[in-house]
Amino acid sequence: MPIRWRLTLFNALAIGAILLVSSLALFFLLRGALYAGLEDTVRGRAVTAARDVDAGEQLDTGDDELTLDGVFIVVRDARGRVLGRTAELGGAEDPVWRRALASGRAEGGPAGLSGDGSDYVYAVPVGPPDGAARVVEAGKSYEDVRDVLDTFAGLLALVVLVALLISAVGAYLMARAALSPVEDVVGSAREIGAGDLSRRLPVANPKDEIGRLATTVNGLLSRLEAAFARREEALERQRRFAADASHELRTPLTSVIGHARMLDEWALEEDPGRARRSVVSIRREAGRMRTLVESLLALTRGDEGPGLEVGRHDLAAVAEEAVETARDAASGGVSIEYAAPEHEIEAVFDRGRVLQVASILLDNAVRYTPQGGSVSVRLTEEDGTAALEVSDTGVGIPEDRLPLVFERFYRSDPSRADGGAGLGLSIARQIAGSHGGEILAESTPGEGSTFTLLLPKRLGPDPA
Repeated sequence: MPIRWRLTLFNALAIGAILLVSSLALFFLLRGALYAGLEDTVRGRAVTAARDVDAGEQLDTGDDELTLDGVFIVVRDARGRVLGRTAELGGAEDPVWRRALASGRAEGGPAGLSGDGSDYVYAVPVGPPDGAARVVEAGKSYEDVRDVLDTFAGLLALVVLVALLISAVGAYLMARAALSPVEDVVGSAREIGAGDLSRRLPVANPKDEIGRLATTVNGLLSRLEAAFARREEALERQRRFAADASHELRTPLTSVIGHARMLDEWALEEDPGRARRSVVSIRREAGRMRTLVESLLALTRGDEGPGLEVGRHDLAAVAEEAVETARDAASGGVSIEYAAPEHEIEAVFDRGRVLQVASILLDNAVRYTPQGGSVSVRLTEEDGTAALEVSDTGVGIPEDRLPLVFERFYRSDPSRADGGAGLGLSIARQIAGSHGGEILAESTPGEGSTFTLLLPKRLGPDPA
């Protein structure tokens, strides 16, 4: 059974039970009040009539004060013979006057004196002047009270039935209104698939339970959407990396295969000079492939790579060596300026790995700086940290892409054919992290970028 119908049934049963109990209580309260009122009236009339008889007055059958509201008066002697009465009565047995005469005090109870055979009778014994015992009775039929109760019971049953019907309809409408957001949530949830995580569940009232549930689910969907987006982005970078790596490997492999075929077929015997040049080309292309493979291995090894050969070295000497190498590679197309510090800047690091980082930063700076631009390198030290800063006047990196440049397989400008596989900065960040340092990046599109390598000047607890 749906929750809506269960709530309706529960509310209807609960309200019906409350109405039934309230109606019964009201009915019995009214019944008790009517019966008590009738009996009080009869007792009052009996006492009044007994007082008059005891005073020697004759029973007045036309006295409205005694017979009002259908009350009848009967005067009996000690044998039960009727000495006077205000109405014609039936001949049914009346035990009340016997009890009153026997006990010598007023007695009351049911009797069957009137035509309907159901009365309340109150008998008061009277001691007359002549010494003959008499009993004055007053009575009234229950019929009027029963008619009122029957009418009230019918009306009360009708009211309860209508109230129960209204409460059931109201409970159903309330349950439907309360659960309508659930229907909206269910409908929206059915339309949300793995390929459309951008949709959100409707939140009618964020402060109620359903609203908080929908808000929580929307938060979960947001996290799932972000996770799927990151997964797709990672897969896309991996596919791009596979394509770039294949391209990087295909070019030197093609060159190696071509030169090897030439050596095998004719160059060794017919053109020794050409053979030597082919050997040089094969060695150069093999070196390119080895560099790419080593870069891949460096990334996959991660923290499990070989331990660092840590020592205290001059960072200025490392920077100068990296600058000289970069100048040779730039061939004058981009000027590289280096402001040597006035003194040594010593820090604790693996000289070969930090030289690799400096070379990566300079290579990226030269690669993304147009012809005629400049690259500057400077060193600073502050608060126990040595810094190598590489700035360029290149194309710059948009702010939304700047956090991505250190991710594996990412290239800030995929259109560049010589952009590599996007592994350099990832390797640089990994090396900096293994030293307990970091690499910071700042960039302004169209003006240039600045990458800063920070290294501790003192030996950490576990530099490896």
